[in-house]
Amino acid sequence: MDELKTIEDMGFTLPSPAYLFALILFGVIGFAAYRYGKKASLPAIKWLGVALMLYPYAVSETWQLYAVGLALCGALYFWRG
Repeated sequence: MDELKTIEDMGFTLPSPAYLFALILFGVIGFAAYRYGKKASLPAIKWLGVALMLYPYAVSETWQLYAVGLALCGALYFWRG
């Protein structure tokens, strides 16, 4: 436990389980969208899939992760092939 305390003192924190769940969920949806967009030659779907896979690296708050992920999933639904 001392190592965890030392890491927290340095400013690093572990993500919450809700954050990790969203990270995996939107990553899998993004991968599936990328594969589908590439196979069906739908560039909008393909790039939305890439965005879904990569945006968690730029978002640190759990609520923002869900908000952006749901917005991108909504865009996938809107531009579905």
